[in-house]
Amino acid sequence: MKLYSYFRSSASYRVRIALNLKGLSYDYVPVHLIRGGGEQLAPAYRAINADALVPVLDDGGETIPQSLAIIEYLEERYPEPSLLPRDVRARAYVRSLALQVACEIHPLNNPRVLKYLTETLGATETTKTEWYRHWIAAGFETLEMRLSRDGCPGQFCYGDKPTLADLCLIPQVFNARRFKIDTQCYPTIQRIYDGAMEVDAFVRAAPGSQPDAE
Repeated sequence: MKLYSYFRSSASYRVRIALNLKGLSYDYVPVHLIRGGGEQLAPAYRAINADALVPVLDDGGETIPQSLAIIEYLEERYPEPSLLPRDVRARAYVRSLALQVACEIHPLNNPRVLKYLTETLGATETTKTEWYRHWIAAGFETLEMRLSRDGCPGQFCYGDKPTLADLCLIPQVFNARRFKIDTQCYPTIQRIYDGAMEVDAFVRAAPGSQPDAE
């Protein structure tokens, strides 16, 4: 397998965690999202993913874009260890947490959105940062409420085993901290992050551990 990835891409980060948790080896193919105007925009990469986004998983010539689709593919093809609980209601709960990050928080702070704010709409760097922090805070407040109110006590979002929800949450916390957002005011989220970063699969998937890290 080959993973087209960028070290700071939170979507790529999710997939790297999944691959590590399942003990799957893969070749890392770096796609720099900034250098030279963005390597993802080159015709050669657009032939792999017309949307010019990372990650893309190439499994024997079959290419799969979109991080959650990749993770679901890995879950179905390599079911152990599972990234979803067995109970149908618990699976829905975990998926809803994952989608809250992947659909409600992450898209608003995606690099191409931030680039559009500054380069096309003329937003200042200060305004861009305020935008980023606003949507992180709005999303984390709700996540904190859900996790503290109805989450299962344990090391992770649902019990003591990492699930799809953690694969989405941990990269988002990393990004929040990179933008100097105090995540200590979200104690449940912070506790889950701290616990995850004691697990080798999460540590090896972190941006600083990637071959293209800067």
